[in-house]
Amino acid sequence: MLFDTHVHLNDEQYNEDLEDVILRAQNEGVTNMVVVGFDQPTIKRAMELVDKYDFIYASIGWHPVDAIDMTEGDLKWIEELSSHPKVVALGEMGLDYHWDKSPKEVQKEVFRKQIRLAKKVKLPIVIHNREATSDIIEILKEEGAEEVGGIMHCFSGSPETAIECMKMNFYISLGGPVTFKNAKKPKEVAAEVPLDKLLIETDCPYLAPHPFRGKRNEPAYVKLVAEQIAEIKGMTVEEIGEATTRNAKKLFAIK
Repeated sequence: MLFDTHVHLNDEQYNEDLEDVILRAQNEGVTNMVVVGFDQPTIKRAMELVDKYDFIYASIGWHPVDAIDMTEGDLKWIEELSSHPKVVALGEMGLDYHWDKSPKEVQKEVFRKQIRLAKKVKLPIVIHNREATSDIIEILKEEGAEEVGGIMHCFSGSPETAIECMKMNFYISLGGPVTFKNAKKPKEVAAEVPLDKLLIETDCPYLAPHPFRGKRNEPAYVKLVAEQIAEIKGMTVEEIGEATTRNAKKLFAIK
């Protein structure tokens, strides 16, 4: 019983073998997943997938790297799609200071607009953070994001930052990096975060866990993330799976 809270099965890397990828995930006990759309093509594909598969849900938003491309029409379109019964969150949204395609001020404005939309449509948000922690936390506080809460996706910060995010009504989601041998911080976070605030994900096709690091990731590998967290916490994989699935269903309001 595993819930992969962040997949990109709408990525072109799965065009040839999507059915096989989904079957492998189900064989490993993955019962649900959320496919994330972050621009026009990936949102359209995400909506196709949720209509085809009853166990796939969607989160839709605009990625900070492409913030400069987002129009008011795109925001309106996201708002219209948000009423679909299988759209369970908005995002991924946030800030990315690693790539310089979109100026920081543009990213911040697009981020704020999406938080305001999430509060309007009453959906949680999925946060993308790359090298921008202090600005993200500042904006979440200023915009009252605590009202909707959400996920710190593929969390890579410190245990102290995780605690600050949890106080703002956010779950901490861990992915492949928690399995990397040299990944000190994700392992510390896995140990510190209470079970009722923890989620698991793959972010596939990116960030494949050990021993598949560097290869294409897929939802079946979320089991490796659960196994690593179970080992760190001194629990069984089943306990981690049940707790994180319960958390995901609660956050996404899935009955």
